[in-house]
Amino acid sequence: MIKITINRTESGQIKSFIMSGHAGFAGYGNDIVCAGASAVSFGAVNSVIALTGIEPVIEQRDSGFLRCEFPLDIPKEAQEKVQLLLEGMVVSLQTIERDYGEHIKITYK
Repeated sequence: MIKITINRTESGQIKSFIMSGHAGFAGYGNDIVCAGASAVSFGAVNSVIALTGIEPVIEQRDSGFLRCEFPLDIPKEAQEKVQLLLEGMVVSLQTIERDYGEHIKITYK
């Protein structure tokens, strides 16, 4: 199962997320849940970097582990863009979870 933890500040801003595990929906190269979750998360991180110039702290390991931490002490306009992109990521991941909940779980802290 893919486990995703979205960490928010007290004001609701996304400050980091962690993704780990494998969906186990299908064999290697055919797992649409893994492919979808990976495309959504990496796409969001790449969009943050490309569209805002903000570089998150990224930790990536084998076995499907990805941790991204986003700076909060940035100009308001950049922060709004970062948050919008990350909220879009969450909506997309929730859609995958709704349809494939046996293979992906999102928690919020």
